[in-house]
Amino acid sequence: QVHVVESGGGFLQAGGSLRLSCAASDTFSIYTMAWFRQAPGKEREFVAGTRWSISRTAYADSVKDRFTISRDESKNTMYLQMNSLKPEDTAVYYCAASPEYRSTSNPQDQSLYYYWGQGTQVTVSS
Repeated sequence: QVHVVESGGGFLQAGGSLRLSCAASDTFSIYTMAWFRQAPGKEREFVAGTRWSISRTAYADSVKDRFTISRDESKNTMYLQMNSLKPEDTAVYYCAASPEYRSTSNPQDQSLYYYWGQGTQVTVSS
């Protein structure tokens, strides 16, 4: 069992920046880690993902060029640097980890992620 815990959410104005962190208890069996988000009244959606063993990333079109996903293998921690935030980025952000090899080619497929955090709220005001 892998536990993941998010941190770093907050309230800020549009145009600001925020960095989320996700600490995993163990990454030995993990192929991919990713960020998803769920806005009020909407379904949870893929934001960004990274293969754990190599530096290969994927982004949703809505955040490309504004968000950067990274990882520190020595700390079993993943990050999401969010710049130029918009009110539509307001959501609960979830960290997820997948032990499925298929996740390396389908990082947006939520069904491949077995381990989820509790989420951290990000609120962007206009």
